[in-house]
Amino acid sequence: MNTVTQPLPDIIADGAAEAAVDAPRRARSVHDVAQVVHALVQGFASTAALRDLQGGSPKAQRDELRRSGLLALTIPSELGGLGAAWQPTLGVVRQMARVDSSVAHLFAFHHLMLATLRLFGRPEQWRPWHEHTARLDWFWGNALNPLDRRTVCRRLGGHFEFSGKKSFCSGATDSEMLIASAFAEDDDRLVVAALPSARSGITVLQDWDNIGQRQTDSGSVNFERVRIDEDEILRDPGPLTTPLACMRPLIAQLILVNIYIGIAEGAFEDAKHYTLRQAHPWQPGDGIEPDPYVLASFGEFFVGLEGVRVLGDRAGRMLDEALALGSALGTRDRGEVANAIAVAKVASTRTGLDICNRLFEVTGARSTHAGLGLDRHWRNLRTHTLHDPVQRKLKELGDWVLGERYPTPSFYS
Repeated sequence: MNTVTQPLPDIIADGAAEAAVDAPRRARSVHDVAQVVHALVQGFASTAALRDLQGGSPKAQRDELRRSGLLALTIPSELGGLGAAWQPTLGVVRQMARVDSSVAHLFAFHHLMLATLRLFGRPEQWRPWHEHTARLDWFWGNALNPLDRRTVCRRLGGHFEFSGKKSFCSGATDSEMLIASAFAEDDDRLVVAALPSARSGITVLQDWDNIGQRQTDSGSVNFERVRIDEDEILRDPGPLTTPLACMRPLIAQLILVNIYIGIAEGAFEDAKHYTLRQAHPWQPGDGIEPDPYVLASFGEFFVGLEGVRVLGDRAGRMLDEALALGSALGTRDRGEVANAIAVAKVASTRTGLDICNRLFEVTGARSTHAGLGLDRHWRNLRTHTLHDPVQRKLKELGDWVLGERYPTPSFYS
């Protein structure tokens, strides 16, 4: 995982990019990313609230991401990608999540699947897959969910078969490739494989209808005697085997942190916009005394956001530094990153839910009008923060504080 990566301009990390009149439609280097992301985000924002009500798959937005070149953002430049590191990539995720957390989720999990290939597989496996993804604008979907044990892997001569059902398969709809898992019939070990989404026997079900993250394509996938070839199984080093392979769940956790921060930032900006223009028609100097409660509440929101941004960015830097160590990464190195991400996860969950809930206290009764869609911020964050219990992160941090024990690597820590 120690392929040289390139930083993106700082402007991406804070989301302050300004689009030029002749902004490129496709990022062909890291220098194009800021303008391409800004244009995409503007487009996503114009339809996000309506699409949230409709649910279903954001097919048009997924195709825009294909055309943008950003599906190759974390792919090494020598394989046709943009070669970006994780911290700036997460800045892009955060910027998207401010306006459309479902599309940000799909984009981020695509890159998580690419990281899964690199961390669990051999270079002769992941390098061609990365190269094809960059050249053909493949979208990767997730059918890994190790908590769902319904999919079984059977060995049949020189190949394997997956049969069963898998839930919470974010991005499986409209994907070209899947990362899928099953439990071996003979020894119950976890088997992780990369395979084409259109392979015979795979059925992606349109059964995702939750209160939040409604366009993440997170429904179920059925596997009916799906053939898996030996070279499609990621067994060397395999899942959660070495400190480096155990970085995969930390990437996943930090993706969640940045989606949470992005949602909170979007809620904050929407509440600010509504307060200034509709809820309280006052401006400095107009002779109307501002409501001190509203001022204090926005001050609290701002303090909370400043804190979680710092924690999220610190964890992102530590993640990139750890991944750059490659096979030299040790248990202690991995543990330090895990603690930093756990802190950011707890803080972003609490701060985000507080802002998304309390924004109605400062915007007033009219802000609950369904057409405004301000409730989607809370619904999206509440849904996403149930991915894995934040109380487990607090326990892990307590184990560190009192016993100096790093979290035991799992798919959620």
